[in-house]
This record gives sequence, structure tokens and C-alpha cells, in this order.
Amino acid sequence: MKNKRIIYVLALAVFLIGTIEYIITGVIEMMAVDLGVSTSEAGLLVTVFALAAAIVAPILIALTINADRKKLLMTTLGVFIASNGLMLVDLAYETVLWIRIIQGASGGIATVVAMAVATRLVEKEKRGNAIGIILMGLSSSLVLGVPMGTFFSEMFGWRALFVLIGLLSVLPLLIIYQKVPAIKEEEKVTLRMQLSILRNPTILTALVITLFYVGGYSTLFTYITPFLQATSSLSMTEISGVLFLAGICSFVGSRVGGQLADAKGSKFTICLGLMLQGATLLLFALAGVNLWVLIMVLMIFMLATWSISPAQQLYLVTLAPRNPDIALSVNTSFIQFGFALGSGLGGLVISRTSVLYLNWLGFAAVSIALILAILLFNKMSSGTKTPIVTK
Repeated sequence: MKNKRIIYVLALAVFLIGTIEYIITGVIEMMAVDLGVSTSEAGLLVTVFALAAAIVAPILIALTINADRKKLLMTTLGVFIASNGLMLVDLAYETVLWIRIIQGASGGIATVVAMAVATRLVEKEKRGNAIGIILMGLSSSLVLGVPMGTFFSEMFGWRALFVLIGLLSVLPLLIIYQKVPAIKEEEKVTLRMQLSILRNPTILTALVITLFYVGGYSTLFTYITPFLQATSSLSMTEISGVLFLAGICSFVGSRVGGQLADAKGSKFTICLGLMLQGATLLLFALAGVNLWVLIMVLMIFMLATWSISPAQQLYLVTLAPRNPDIALSVNTSFIQFGFALGSGLGGLVISRTSVLYLNWLGFAAVSIALILAILLFNKMSSGTKTPIVTK
């Protein structure tokens, strides 16, 4: 594969962006205390990041579609780096919310553009592999970024962590400046074209499945640190270790999900993943019984959830063979909407009841996703496909 080292540099940039998005799950209690807000209010720092990535990023990408991809990537990375530097200042909670919005918008654009650039730097038959490497960078942020960040924050504070990641992001920025050529779109793609696929009921249903299964995941995992604290006697250092294992399972789940989708089909993989995800959310009710049961359930939960993503993306590509990039771009927005939905509803549950009820809300969301998947796949099996036409 051509330019393999540059692809890994792009994956490094996405890894750092993903770490900034997900790190709140490990330091949410610490940030809540420092900012003088409740845990549910601190959860909004996840919500606004996801909403910015889901709403603002696609719009800005559409508006800048004719711009040089290299310049756009460097600009958004630069904004991302600067926003992390601002976290060193002792700012009010409301100001930190705005910074998270900037991080979500700039990081969301940079992630999508990094995938677009990667596909243009390799041979046509290697584009899927290139995108896979970029997505590995994203899942690796859970494997390494979140637990290491949680451990680092325990020693030096969460503000220093944001600054450190901002400084590390300078490295891929410099390499992109030196090694990535100017890249422009050959054909104009408008926001209207990106949204046109939403008129297709089959694709819309598939996107709603993404929304609910990611929402069910985010409902619990956003608040996994206080959940583990409430159901076990683990210290913050031990919780960092558990999150590291969970991250490894997410990485393995992504690989296994892709391989299973190729071998058994995307529909089989999606349904299996959703059933396992729902079952583990139910089993979290037994979390206080035994620590090892809790850890095992969490590991299977992560494996199941992350195995769905590659199969879901493959399924969307088959639904929109002429415009796979647009379908995946909109799916990325729905993933971010799912994170926002889950973290927002989870915060509402915590503020009114207890963190121990989060798994039931997650189970309800995943159940909706599974029912929709069964209905959709049965409809498709009966031969009632809706062709995708993008003008």
C-alpha cells in the first residue's frame, strides 16, 4: 500500500481526537468537582462534543467541499490543538462547554477529512484498508487513550492531560504539512446531496439503528467510572486497568466484527452484536454480586458493541453503492447523535434516580435497534428493496 506511513500518521491524529472525545468517561467525577457541577452536568461535556461533531462538522465539510483537503485538515487540527491549550486556564463550566463544542466541530471535521485524504493517498483497491487503519486509530483511543489518560489525570490533573494531547497533536500536523500533497474534490458534493439519502426509508431505518445502538452504549459507558465506583470497591487506578481491558475488547470487537461480516454477512453480524449487547446490559443488573462477573459482562458488552460498527458500515455501502462516502458520512453523524442521546439521557437518569439504573435505559435503546434491524432485514429478504438515487 502506498503512503502507508502517512496513513498511520493520520490515524495518530484521529487517535488523539478520539482520546479527547472519550476521556471524559474516565475523569468525569474529577471534572465535575473541579468545575463545581454535578456528574450529570459534567456529562454534557460529552453531549455537546458529539452534537458539534454530528451537526456542525458535516455542514462545514459541505460548505468547504471545494477547498484543498490538506489545508482544511491542517486548519481544523490547528483549531483542535488551540482549544486543548485553553483547557489549562481556570475557566467557568459554561466556557468549557463552548470549548468542547469547538473541539467537537474541529475534531469531527478532521476525522472525516483524514479518512477522505487516506483514500486518495493509496491505490483504489486499498481504500477500504486505509479507512480501516484510520478507524483503528479511533478505537485505539479507547484501548490506550482513555485508560492512560485517566491514570495520567489522577497524577497531574485533567487540565494537564488536555494540554499534553494538544502538544502531541502538533506532530501529525507538521508531518501532514510536509508529506501530504494538495488534494481537491473532482466533483462538487453539496449538503443537499448528503441529505438526499435520508429520503430513502431503508437507509433511514439503518441510520436509526445506528442511533439507538450507539445511544444504548453511550448511556452506560459515558458514566462507566461512577457506575464502577457504585457497584465495586475499585480504586481509580484499578478502574483505569478495567477501562484498558474494555478498550482492548473494543479494538478486538472491531476486527472480529469486520471479519465476521465478510464471512457470515453484515445482517448476521449486526443482529448477533445487538443481541449480545442487549443481553449484557441486562446482566449489568447483577454487577454488585461479584467483581469478576462485572468485569466479564463489561468485556462482552464492549466486544458486542464494537463488532456492530464495521458490519453496519458495510451494510450501508451495499445500500448506496454509488455514493458510499455520503452514506458513511451521514452514518458518522448518527453515531455522534447516538453518543449525544445516550450521554444526555444518562445524565437525566442520574440527576433524578441513580447511576445503577443506566443499564435499563441502555437496554431499552438497544432493544429498539434490534427490533428495527429484524424488521428491516425481513423486509429486504422479501425483495422489497428501495433503490438509492442521489442527484
